[in-house]
Amino acid sequence: MGIVQFLSDLLPETIPYWALVLLGAGIAFAIIIAFVSVVAIFSVWLERKVAGHIQSRLGPMYVGGWHGWAQSIADGIKLILKEDVILTDADRPLFKLAPCIVLGTALAAFVAVPFAPGVVPADINLGVFFIVAVSSLTTIGVLMAGWGSNNKWSLYGAMREAAQVASYEIPLGLSLMMPVMYFGSFSLSQASEMQAGWGGLHWYIFSDSFWIAIPSFVLFFTAALAETKRAPFDLPESESELVAGFHTEYSGIRFSFFFMEEYAAMYLMSAIGTALWFGGWNFPGLYLLEGTALFTPLAIAVFVVKSMFLVFVMMWVRWTVPRIRIDQVMALGYKYLTPIGLFLVLVASVWEYIKFSMMGV
Repeated sequence: MGIVQFLSDLLPETIPYWALVLLGAGIAFAIIIAFVSVVAIFSVWLERKVAGHIQSRLGPMYVGGWHGWAQSIADGIKLILKEDVILTDADRPLFKLAPCIVLGTALAAFVAVPFAPGVVPADINLGVFFIVAVSSLTTIGVLMAGWGSNNKWSLYGAMREAAQVASYEIPLGLSLMMPVMYFGSFSLSQASEMQAGWGGLHWYIFSDSFWIAIPSFVLFFTAALAETKRAPFDLPESESELVAGFHTEYSGIRFSFFFMEEYAAMYLMSAIGTALWFGGWNFPGLYLLEGTALFTPLAIAVFVVKSMFLVFVMMWVRWTVPRIRIDQVMALGYKYLTPIGLFLVLVASVWEYIKFSMMGV
């Protein structure tokens, strides 16, 4: 049940439907903005701590007390208060609009993410398709930022982003076909609901198709790293070559938009992985509380913790695996991941056909 349906059940019937849609959209937008802000603040702190421990140092320790928990908040306030500099020769409309498009597309994709039964801004039947389609529009904002900055390093980074997304959208989409065929639905909510049972461990990754689910998740996670511009695929903003890539000339609040989008995209891809491969909000023992007041809050907590664990793995990979060259990035996407994805789709389709034939369907 989406927000509009919830409001229609809660508010008087005299309220017109268009007013419910506008009110629901406003509430969903506010909740998503608040959630993404908290995720970004926490993820920045977590990444610094993860990097610190991997490199045998402490990371943030003093600002805010315990392990520097307020360091990210202090950095956010600093970015908001910093001067917003726009270069004289920059294309001002493109320069100003690019960060908004980049962050806006990341936020828009969250409307189809189910956090618990009924807790989803919009329960879209084509949820998987919608998220992949909307999140890919981020590339348009990146290209606008690279061109509008009138900086060769920014333009190089934007071109790398366009080439990288064009190559890795294919294996990303192919990796999602395996769970879609298994569940018979593009809806993330339905996929999560179908993984309930067996004491909470009826997850796709543990199903009778686990031998397909495991390689398909590895393919998905690898493509997701490239989609979110994370190491070892962070070529669009490789500091050692391009200063900061497409956001070299950005400062202040506009720079923070790019920063928020990166962590929002990381969580979004992790949420897709959680919903399709790791049971969504399902967990052993949680089903015993279904129908009680504790079930929904605990289901939300389970989904968020699972997703944040995958975000942690992305951070782990960043500080463990070195960056590869742009030609290696393109070769990996076109020569290896795409053929592997096509092979897995073929195998999964044959396997599903055999299963349904044996069931007499």
